[in-house]
Amino acid sequence: MLESVDANRLTDRLVGASPQMELLRQQVAQLACCDVGLLLEGESGVGKELISRTVHGLSNRSEGPFVGVNCAAIHESLLESELFGHEAGAFTGADRSAIGFLRAADGGTILLDEVGDMSSTLQSKLLRVLQERAVIPVGGTEPVGIDIRVIAATNKDLADAVERGTFRKDLYYRLNVVCMKIPPLRERREDIRPLVEHLLVEMAEVLAMPTRAVSAEAMAMLFGHDWPGNVRELGNVIQRAYALGQGSEITPDDLPEELRPNKRCCAVGDSDGFPSLKEATRRHVRLALEASDGVRSQAARLLEIDRKSLWRMMRRYDIS
Repeated sequence: MLESVDANRLTDRLVGASPQMELLRQQVAQLACCDVGLLLEGESGVGKELISRTVHGLSNRSEGPFVGVNCAAIHESLLESELFGHEAGAFTGADRSAIGFLRAADGGTILLDEVGDMSSTLQSKLLRVLQERAVIPVGGTEPVGIDIRVIAATNKDLADAVERGTFRKDLYYRLNVVCMKIPPLRERREDIRPLVEHLLVEMAEVLAMPTRAVSAEAMAMLFGHDWPGNVRELGNVIQRAYALGQGSEITPDDLPEELRPNKRCCAVGDSDGFPSLKEATRRHVRLALEASDGVRSQAARLLEIDRKSLWRMMRRYDIS
């Protein structure tokens, strides 16, 4: 077991100030000690691989390998041999044997990313591996024992896929001993500022450039975006700003066009997606306060109103 200081260091990589992220850090630390199947559900870019690596790093398997496999990125005809390995001569082009990802993860952890894209045939074979804790390579006859922890990840609703008959129910229950649902960034906007600050330091180190700040106007734009690509998209935006920006501060001019208010539609509102004036105003004021880190004078400047007007709006719309 790792020392507690190491646990804190690893979970600190899960950056965020929202209640959802605090709960996620607690769950990761707790589940790392339990060698059970883990299913991570969340949109692309929310950080499923980072969470998987953190669970592995906190576990008793941390000295063993971590192997990540994107099941959607490997053609179905190749995925079986990539996962289970193959014997020499098993198929055309198999000049030598290969152990495959599952055996490569022996003693450690394997992440099966986008497991919902796996074919029904491979689902059946994976289920047998998990049941018997052994792999039979393609072209082989003898099972090879393995000791692995499996973490599955998906951006799909696997329970719905089971209902539709596109994902095996028995495999679903085998993988879903514990399910962690990772919320998208638009549902935890409190995490945007600490993520931006973390990414600024990270990009400065990677690009060997001085650390830059973000202007209040640019931060307001970052808070106002709905981030369909989640943390990955935010990282790309910060990297772009570093690469193309000038000076010591990132300004709105350094951000892509799609982040500009006139290029996007507010997502808060009724079932038709169009917000009421009350909801739009409330959200606009909240975004300004969040972007200004609660400094009302700065928020008023972003909204182009005076502090008294901001105070009246906060009272009217019950904004603390």
